[in-house]
Amino acid sequence: MKADDARELALSLPEAGEQDHHGFPSFRVGSKIFATLPDPGRLHVMLDAEQVPDALEALGDAAQKLIWGSKLAGVAVALGAADRRALSAQLRVAWRRVAPKSLLKQVDEPPTPGTRRGRS
Repeated sequence: MKADDARELALSLPEAGEQDHHGFPSFRVGSKIFATLPDPGRLHVMLDAEQVPDALEALGDAAQKLIWGSKLAGVAVALGAADRRALSAQLRVAWRRVAPKSLLKQVDEPPTPGTRRGRS
């Protein structure tokens, strides 16, 4: 997997956007960061401390704990070793962690028969 693949996965999430963060790309929903791309071979996926063990298990040798200051902030993923499906799943977890409740409700709510999701 390459940086462009990780970017595609991150930007495929509802209302996700890309913005500069201290000179490198960050992926956000609203103003909240759920992942960053500090270099072309590594993606930082921002997770709660409780979510990190599952991410490490799912991503295997491709991931390691990400420490920000003295705080566990998520996982650092070596893109060359990452499984696309596992990374996609962890990006969804990180996205859900910071997505606005109103957006989560829209995403989680089953569509009413005869209507399309996202339209009024």
